[in-house]
Amino acid sequence: MAKDRLPDKLAVILHADVAGSTHLVQQDEHLAHERIQDSFHRFGDTIEKYRGTILELRGDALLAEFERASDAVSATLAFQSDQAYYLSRLKDELKPNIRVGIAMGEVVIGDGTVTGAGVVLAQRVEQLADPGSLCITAALHEALPNRMPFDLESIGEQSLKGFDEPVRVYRVELRPGESIPPPQLESQLKSSQKSWQLKTTVAVIVVVIAIGTTYLFKSTTPIEEAASIERMAFPLPDKPSIAVLPFNNMSDDPQQDFFADGMTEDLITDISKISSLFVIARNSVFAYKDKAVKVRQVAEELGVRYVMEGSVRRVGNQVRINAQLIDATTGGHIWAERYDGSLNDVFEMQDKITEKIVVALSLTLGDQQEIQVETSNTEAYDAYLRGWERYRLGTPEDIAKSVAYFEQAIRLDPDFARAHSAVAAAHWIIVLNGWSRSIDLPLFQAREESRLTLKKAMEQPSALTYQIASERAAYFQRKPDKALAEAERAITLDANDPASHLAMATALLKAKKPDEAEKSVRTAMRLDPHSPASYFTKLGQIQYAMGQYEKAAETLETAIKRNPEDDWTFIYLAATYGQLGHEDEATRAVEKANALRAKSGWGALTMQTVGTHRDMGGRRYYFKWFSDYKPLREGLRKAGVMPEVNWSSLINSGSSGFEIQGARTIDIKTAKALYERGVPFISMHFSWVQGRIPGAHYLDMFYYEFNEVRLAEIVSNAQEVVIYASQSNNRTAAQAVARSVTWGFKKVNYFRDGLDGWKAAGYPVETDKK
Repeated sequence: MAKDRLPDKLAVILHADVAGSTHLVQQDEHLAHERIQDSFHRFGDTIEKYRGTILELRGDALLAEFERASDAVSATLAFQSDQAYYLSRLKDELKPNIRVGIAMGEVVIGDGTVTGAGVVLAQRVEQLADPGSLCITAALHEALPNRMPFDLESIGEQSLKGFDEPVRVYRVELRPGESIPPPQLESQLKSSQKSWQLKTTVAVIVVVIAIGTTYLFKSTTPIEEAASIERMAFPLPDKPSIAVLPFNNMSDDPQQDFFADGMTEDLITDISKISSLFVIARNSVFAYKDKAVKVRQVAEELGVRYVMEGSVRRVGNQVRINAQLIDATTGGHIWAERYDGSLNDVFEMQDKITEKIVVALSLTLGDQQEIQVETSNTEAYDAYLRGWERYRLGTPEDIAKSVAYFEQAIRLDPDFARAHSAVAAAHWIIVLNGWSRSIDLPLFQAREESRLTLKKAMEQPSALTYQIASERAAYFQRKPDKALAEAERAITLDANDPASHLAMATALLKAKKPDEAEKSVRTAMRLDPHSPASYFTKLGQIQYAMGQYEKAAETLETAIKRNPEDDWTFIYLAATYGQLGHEDEATRAVEKANALRAKSGWGALTMQTVGTHRDMGGRRYYFKWFSDYKPLREGLRKAGVMPEVNWSSLINSGSSGFEIQGARTIDIKTAKALYERGVPFISMHFSWVQGRIPGAHYLDMFYYEFNEVRLAEIVSNAQEVVIYASQSNNRTAAQAVARSVTWGFKKVNYFRDGLDGWKAAGYPVETDKK
C-alpha cells in the first residue's frame, strides 16, 4: 500500500541465520525449532536494547536495522557471548550456531517487506562468517569509532553474487581484556513500554547503590529473566553475594576438564578470602556442571545476587578465558571480559578477574586478603590441578593418586604452599577414614606421613592447613582449646570456606558447647546450600548431644539419603532411635551399620567401638564428634547393641608376666620353633615401628585395625598364630590375645619376650618400611 511505503534510505542492516539449520532439523525437528526460536528471541531482546529494530524474523533468519554501526556490532558481540555460554551448557550436539553479517546500504521498507541492496549485501556478508562469528563490510569498518574495543581482521576483497565490484570484508571480535560496550541508557528507555521502563529504572537505582555511580553504565540490560528475591531459597546475605559457576571447557580435548575446573576453584579460593564478600562453596556450584541452567535458577536456589560464568579454552601453551559477571536480580551484565595468554599468564589472568570483581562490587581488601600467586611454575600448577581433581573424587584410590600428583608439584616447586597443604589434607583423609589398608599403606606410616606433611604445610599455612590442625587436635590430641584456636585461624583466613566452620563445629562440640557448634554447622550449610551428607551427619550428632532426638533422627535420615555408605551415620541413628524407643528402626540401623563395617573389614558394632575407660589406653579416637561418650553408649544400649565379651577378665598378671586364659604363653625358644614351622606372627604397633620379625603381619590395636574380621583374613580360628609386641610382657599384646580368644580363635600364642627377646637371641629383624 502506498501509504505504508517509506522513501529509500541509507541504513545499517544486520542479517543473521543459523549455520547448518537443515542438519539440526533433521536430528530433531521439534527441539531444533525450539532452540532456534529461543536463540532468535534472545538476540531480538539484545538488538532492541541497542536501539535496533527487528524488521523480519522468519524461520532460521533474522533481519534488523540500526542507526549506528557501533550499536549493531556491540549488540551482535553481546548476543554471541551469551549464545556461546548457552551452547556450552547443552549436553547434546543440537546447537544452533548463529552467524551474522552487517552492511551499510540503501533499503526500501513497504508493504510489510524490506528490500534493497543493503539487505542483500548484509546477507552475502553473513554467509562469509564462520558459525558463531561476525563479518562486516568496509563501510561499517569506516563508520566504527576508533575508541571501540573491537579487533577487525580483513579477510580480503570478496566477490559477492549480485554485486559488480568486489567488497572488502572484515571479521570482528572483542579485543582481549576489553568489555562489550553497554547500550545507551536512553535506548533502553526508548525501546520499552512504560511498565518495562519502571522496572529498568528501579534496576538502575539498585545497581547505583550496589556498585557506585562510576559503574552505572557497566551494567548491561537483562539477558534473561531476572531472579525473584521472594523465590530465593535463602535470604540474601547482608553483603554482596556471588556464585561462580564451573567454567566450561571449550578446548577440543575433553581431558582438559581438570584445567577448567581448577581455574574455577582457584577463582573461588581467591575471592573467598575477601571477608566483605559472601561466596558460595565449590561443592554447591559444581552441582551445575555440564547442566544448561539459567542464571535466575542458580541465584534463586543458592540465594545470591551475583552469578559469574565463563569458559576456558586451552590449546597447547595458549589459554583463553571468557568471564562475565551478572546481577541476577536484574538479569543485567556487570561486565564481560576475555583474556588471552600463555600458561605462564594464567595467574595474572586470575588476578585480573578477581580485581574486576572487587572493583565492580566496590569491595575492599584488607592486608591479609591480598591475593598472592603461590607458584610461577606452570608444570607444578598443572600437577597440582590434576591432583586436586583426584582429591575431589574422594575415594581411597583417588586420594592415593592425588598424593602422587601433589608430591610431583612439590618436587617441581618446593615452595608451592598450596601443594603442601593439599598433600597434608590427603594424608589426613587417609588416617581419619582408616583407608591406609585400602591403599596398602601401614597405618603407622600413614599417621607419620600425616604428621610430617602437616608440619611442613604449617610453614606457610592456609585455611586448609589450619582445618587439618584443628581436627587433629580435636580427634587425636584431645585438646579442644587448641582445636578452637586452629579453627579460628582457618576462619580468619577464609570465612567463606564451609570446611573452616565445620572444623569449628567439631572443636566446639569437643569443648562441650553444642549450641555454638550448631551455629557453625548452619553457617557452613548456608555457604554450601547443596550440602553433602557429612554436614547433615554432623548436625545430627550435635542435635543428639543437645538431647533433640526427634530432630537428630530426621537430620541423620537426610544424611543417609545423600550417602547410604557411611557406617557411623547409621551408628548415631541407631543410638537416636534407641533414645526414642523406636526398637525396629534402631535394630535396622544397627544391622546396616554392621553390614557396612563388615564390608570395610571392621568388626561388628559393640559398646567397645565407642570407647570405655579401659579401651585403647583412654584414647577414644573413634568417638568422633562427642565430648561425652556416655549419651551415645546409652542410646546404643537401648538400641540393643551388646557389650563386648569381657576379655579383660581373661588376663592374669603373675610374677613371670601375663597369662591369658584360653591361650598359650610362649618363650623365645618356642617362638623360634613356631616361626620355622611357618606359623603366622602378628605384630602390634610399636614393634612394627621399631622393626619386626621377618614376614610378620601388622594389626594396630590403637585404631581398631585389630578385630575379628582382620584376624580372620590372616588365619582361621583353628589355625595357630603368634601375637607379640616390642617389649616383653606387653599389655597391648596380651589384650590382643585375650580378644582373639573371645572371638573364637583356638590356637593363639602370646609371645611374652616380644621383639626385644627376639633381637637379644640374635635372630634377624626387618626394619624397612612396607
